[in-house]
Amino acid sequence: MFFIKQNKLEIVQVAKKNNNISKFLTAKIFEIISDLSMEIDTEVYVIGGYVRDKFLQREEKKDIDIVVKGNGIEFARQLAKKVGVKKISVFKTYGTAMFKYEDTEIEFVGARKESYQPDSRNPVVEEGSIEDDQKRRDFTINALAISLNKRTYGQLSDPFNGLEDMKNRLIKTPLDPDITFSDDPLRMLRAIRFAAQLDFVIDTKCFKAIKKNKERIRIITAERIHTELNKILMTKTPSIGLKLLFDSGLLEIIFPELYDLAGVSTQNSVSHKDNFMHTIQVVDNIAQKTDDLWLRWAALLHDIAKPRTKKFVEGIGWTFYSHNYYGEKMIPQIFTRLKLPLNEKMKFVQKIVGLHMRPIALVEEIVTDSAVRRLLVDAGDDIDSLLTLCEADITSKNEKKVNQYLQNFENIRKRIIEVEERDSLRNFQPPISGDEIMKYFKLGPCKRVGDIKNAIKEAILEGEIPNDKDKAWEYMIKIGKDIGI
Repeated sequence: MFFIKQNKLEIVQVAKKNNNISKFLTAKIFEIISDLSMEIDTEVYVIGGYVRDKFLQREEKKDIDIVVKGNGIEFARQLAKKVGVKKISVFKTYGTAMFKYEDTEIEFVGARKESYQPDSRNPVVEEGSIEDDQKRRDFTINALAISLNKRTYGQLSDPFNGLEDMKNRLIKTPLDPDITFSDDPLRMLRAIRFAAQLDFVIDTKCFKAIKKNKERIRIITAERIHTELNKILMTKTPSIGLKLLFDSGLLEIIFPELYDLAGVSTQNSVSHKDNFMHTIQVVDNIAQKTDDLWLRWAALLHDIAKPRTKKFVEGIGWTFYSHNYYGEKMIPQIFTRLKLPLNEKMKFVQKIVGLHMRPIALVEEIVTDSAVRRLLVDAGDDIDSLLTLCEADITSKNEKKVNQYLQNFENIRKRIIEVEERDSLRNFQPPISGDEIMKYFKLGPCKRVGDIKNAIKEAILEGEIPNDKDKAWEYMIKIGKDIGI
């Protein structure tokens, strides 16, 4: 028997009599399940991700899948009563039940066979054996099961050589991958996600089947798709999954705007870089710095409008003028289609994409206090996230150039701290409100009120007056005199 050492993927052989790995069954609930299985004479196994991750020595999962030969819902009800759990979720359509015990979610299902209709990934279900249930699992590494029955407690069931595939770092399906992916197309995305999460390789036959069945992904809901995209983005090296999506043909269907970034155009012997490859490198770079999913989305989308803004200009070369502005405008459409949240998370991504060229411009120019103030006002509390993206956006292979850019960004960070400490401009609000201006000058709502308020803001940003109410009040009175109020 084998397990994989954490972070090294080094295969170590472990002798276990009768394939017994009861030491993997560390959760207290397993003994209680075993007792109940004997009381009611029912076969019960723990299966799937819990078992897989024990072999891989990944962080222990807070969810456990239990398969029961017979009625999984009834078993769950009896177990819940036994451990004093009152709240249980039952899904009769799928024959499953779930409850939370201490800090772990436990899902129960009766062992079953499945068959599919061409227009749906929801199976027709009938009762089956434990091996029937293992056959319906998506991948061999997820079909591993450990017995919780008293006579065979801790014994491993591995009918599809999942351990061998784990040893070879392979994603394979228990049955014909062509049928597996056609029946449930979501499994194509899951194959890619597991390859990215585990740093495994998708079996050649499986990958060919994904390419063959790629159009079937159209029956999968946007919610399911974005869930897998989120998981790929949250891996250590997201480019693995993103490149597999591209190579499989799935990306063109589920995310055409990202797919359109790929390719190199050449005119008058002048070429521009492949923006897809650049983008996934930026996502990898930012993944080393942050676990913020939405900042990773911002990295994925920062150049999304480049295909729409690409233009060749004689004497200059390839240009992408205002791609940050157009990219910001595209994000609500993309989030809506993928059923991603249309709340402050989307607005954060929009903001970062819209501003991502500003710090780069500062790096390439003489940095003035005025420019730093304006950036602070526009970025607010998201200034650190913005700079993190800009640093990740440096993908040059010229190490000297990269180091110089990073040093320049470090200098900008220091200038921002200095200006912020002096002027307190983060999340800036004008020190004098429109109501106060109207009251002082005895004005109703009109353009002049806005002009005065904007003039005060500009004076603060340009350093003409400090960010102080008294000084702003003096300046307001002076403006009023100047414009004859």
